[in-house]
Amino acid sequence: MAKGYWIGRVDVTDPEAYKAYVAANAAAFAKYGARFLVRGGRFEAKEGSARARNVVIEFDSFDKAVACYHSPEYAAAIKHREGAAIADMIVIEGYDGPQPA
Repeated sequence: MAKGYWIGRVDVTDPEAYKAYVAANAAAFAKYGARFLVRGGRFEAKEGSARARNVVIEFDSFDKAVACYHSPEYAAAIKHREGAAIADMIVIEGYDGPQPA
């Protein structure tokens, strides 16, 4: 079964307020088995537009990734992000097919 991922691109506009979002989202992430693969860090924008912060979160399945996003725990957390950041977020299914040889 393919894994599920959140891919987020974020510009934090209020770092102090954003800390409350980061603290609050931990409950949803723990409940749904989320694992951070990318959480900030250095990057180079090669094409298109970029935001200051990039995040990739892995879940055991696409369904778990979607369920986490729609969970009451994450709904409570996301309220803390309002006014503290501008974000682009997608939930996407991973790929289990053949790879280039």
